[in-house]
Amino acid sequence: MCIMRASRLLSLLLLLQTRGRLTAPELAAELEVSVRTVYRDVEALSAAGVPVYADRGPAGGYQLLDGYRTRLNGLTAEEASSLFLAGLPGPAADLGLAEVAANAELKLLAALPPEPRSHASRMRERFLLDVPGWYRSSDDVPHLSEVSEAVWDGRPLHMTYRRWGKQEVDRVIHPYGLVLKGGSWYLVAAPPDGGPRTYRVARILTLETLPGRFTRPEGFDLGGFWHSYAKEFRERMYTAEAVIKLAPGRGDLLAYTMGSDVVGAALAAAGEPDPEGWLTLTVPVESITHARWLLLRMGADVEVLGPAELRTLMSEAIAELGKLYH
Repeated sequence: MCIMRASRLLSLLLLLQTRGRLTAPELAAELEVSVRTVYRDVEALSAAGVPVYADRGPAGGYQLLDGYRTRLNGLTAEEASSLFLAGLPGPAADLGLAEVAANAELKLLAALPPEPRSHASRMRERFLLDVPGWYRSSDDVPHLSEVSEAVWDGRPLHMTYRRWGKQEVDRVIHPYGLVLKGGSWYLVAAPPDGGPRTYRVARILTLETLPGRFTRPEGFDLGGFWHSYAKEFRERMYTAEAVIKLAPGRGDLLAYTMGSDVVGAALAAAGEPDPEGWLTLTVPVESITHARWLLLRMGADVEVLGPAELRTLMSEAIAELGKLYH
């Protein structure tokens, strides 16, 4: 019980430190406790010497004395920032934070009581996050460190960028944030007179940090933008549909071939199997030609019913294979 309260007191202190003035109901909602408990915890912090005080009235609330900051065993600002990447040694190294991340981890472990320290050590020994997918390496991102500095400092960038099809373009951009997805780094940025877009950092050929600073759009939410972008990207990616018959027990293989999300939704929408156990499915595909390449990998476990163009392409490919292996 004492450990739980100590953790809650620290959370309350950090909330006040990071967000400024908060009311008792707001703190209670964040900490998932009663308002009465918040009153007791604030009194405990005050008794421990933390300069927290209350403003009365409709616009009142609790806040810390101006200038007060709690410190965690000598952590520097860079080390504290790297904590978000403590479990990602590869990305931390990409951003130039490998050493400070290691130092931060050591300082955190030293600051913990014996039991939590032992638990943290076991977690580090037993769990590892490996970001890139199988059979692919991470992107080569020589400009990532400079990009991350510009994101942090709010500085505009001038870059030469290689678009799809190897077309090179010049862009002046305001960098809003970086996203690591599937082992690849993406920059969310906007031209000075436009809305945010995404750029793959590995496709930046040349980069120059420009003088001055830009004003970040008020209320811009990197996580919210990326979630919407990823959803729209998936919707744009699937431009056609294939109607197939799937052999009994081959749903896992189809999911491995075409993606678990796509196949899972198709299986959920499918009707009853035929007397031989074959299922008729409608699955979204990027294109008819791409679908042919994917479905050929399924061999005789899939029959294409439509569209006619895809069935013809499958038939032609199978005929060519027959000539090759005749």
